Amino acid sequence: MDPNQPGLHAARLNAEQYAQNFCDAHPPLNRTQALIEAERCYYCFDAPCTTACPTGIDIPSFIQRIAQDNTRGAAQVILEANPLGGMCARVCPTEVLCEQGCVRNTNESKPVEIGLLQRYATDAFFAKGGAPLFTRAAATGKKIAVVGAGPAGLAAAHGLARRGHDVTLIDANPKLGGLNEYGLATYKTTGDFAQKEVEWLLSIGSIEVRHETVLGRDTTLSQLTQSHDAVFLGLGLSGVNSLGVDEPSVKGLANAVDFIAELRQSDPATVAVGRKVVVIGGGMTAVDASVQSRLLGAREVTMVYRRGEESLSASGYEQDWARKNGVTLRTWAAPKEIIASGGRVTGVRFAVTEARAGKLVETGEEFVLEADMVLKAIGQSFEPADVPDIALKNGRIATDDAGRTNHPKVWAGGDCRFGGRDLTVEAVEHGKQAAISIDAALRS
Repeated sequence: MDPNQPGLHAARLNAEQYAQNFCDAHPPLNRTQALIEAERCYYCFDAPCTTACPTGIDIPSFIQRIAQDNTRGAAQVILEANPLGGMCARVCPTEVLCEQGCVRNTNESKPVEIGLLQRYATDAFFAKGGAPLFTRAAATGKKIAVVGAGPAGLAAAHGLARRGHDVTLIDANPKLGGLNEYGLATYKTTGDFAQKEVEWLLSIGSIEVRHETVLGRDTTLSQLTQSHDAVFLGLGLSGVNSLGVDEPSVKGLANAVDFIAELRQSDPATVAVGRKVVVIGGGMTAVDASVQSRLLGAREVTMVYRRGEESLSASGYEQDWARKNGVTLRTWAAPKEIIASGGRVTGVRFAVTEARAGKLVETGEEFVLEADMVLKAIGQSFEPADVPDIALKNGRIATDDAGRTNHPKVWAGGDCRFGGRDLTVEAVEHGKQAAISIDAALRS
């Protein structure tokens, strides 16, 4: 087919182009590169990079083990603090976390490549396997239900199982992993790594998995609290925010999260994309959807955000990545109308915006972007209908620092919990800390 043909079409590219576009976007370090990079570390005492890591990985310690060519020891340091350290090495915004804290920035303006070194160590461990890094404590006879098998739920399940408890891991999807399996750009996690990590987490034992089980449909929170000693909710954000304008049921208008999930579970050649794509939003999801639209063969992709670039929630690194892949970033524009004809989207009418006295206002000027595909990426929301009697704050579950809710048997973590930054690594820390808190509560 003509790759420039308007409308939604799959197979815009040939097989070689798809293979090249969806290979690992950031290749791992080889052994020589890793050893050289590890030697750049100062092995600081009270290291600022460790302080900046939400899971508190002892970064100098694992890097020193890499320098000693002890990748198993390095992986143990990482996975002790962050059981999903392999995925976090791929997707964490290290440039604003641990690497921003690296003291190398002071003299060289180039930090140690902590994320790549973390991936090097964990990849080496998963490739070789061998004896388990961790074993279960003596069985306690306690049962905990973990609802949601995303980063928070997986971390909680692993931490609870290590402490000797029996875990029932419940998830609505056919595969475990949550965001790691369904919500990340394909080029960020190749080779089915998300499932390899899940298999390792489950290998600790005493975790019963219930796939395609929906809270509120197949079981209730009340039933779980009656049949288990504690419940952890790692529900994520299942609601998609609306644009605030009429959203007609037309071909070509879709949620960016659904587009990304389809691509993660399909051969790229079978996923339809428009010739001219407009992505509305300014976060990581918007970047992932925009870049992947280009990689699928879209000729023009425009990512539109209502405020200025300084307000984009996507990191500067991700913004640069979008531009390098041919995405146009257009700011100070808010959607006013989805334009459609013949049951298909044909464009979006935008209002030009500006900030006045700290408020976003429309200037009165408008413009239209032609599009045969429009992806909504303006954030997701928590749907609280399935957790009655659980206190909320600003639409998310209210907890203490350890994740405990107002219900004495219920903890929560990840994106559904109020006060987080919607980061994978922070969700892991929520699950880890909740497991510690649950264990302490059950033993007392």
